[in-house]
Amino acid sequence: MTDLIFVTTDGPGAPAPERDTPDPAKLIEGSHATTTWNAFEGEDGRLFCGIWAAEPGTVAIDYTEWEFCHIIAGAAVLTNEAGESWTVRAGDAFVIPPGFRGTWQTLEPVQKHYVILLPPS
Repeated sequence: MTDLIFVTTDGPGAPAPERDTPDPAKLIEGSHATTTWNAFEGEDGRLFCGIWAAEPGTVAIDYTEWEFCHIIAGAAVLTNEAGESWTVRAGDAFVIPPGFRGTWQTLEPVQKHYVILLPPS
């Protein structure tokens, strides 16, 4: 591949939005409805990048993959099983490692860039 891949939600070449609601077993409060614009998939289906958005709400999370996140807009609180919390806002960037378990609470509508690497099968 030699071309650049633009990660965007609109304009020429923008991916179709994929709308989703959380698994009811993982939904703790609110709607936490999400929209994903997956701009790229590679490495034999293990690597993904794009933009993800979520409405306010709280969901249980259990990561088996690596995820790099860059918050574009909004605010969220990630809390691990030990009760440690981190508030993330527009401009913040962080990595969620495999094995992270806890909650993702979207305080105000969030948009983030993401890069996800799934474990080898």
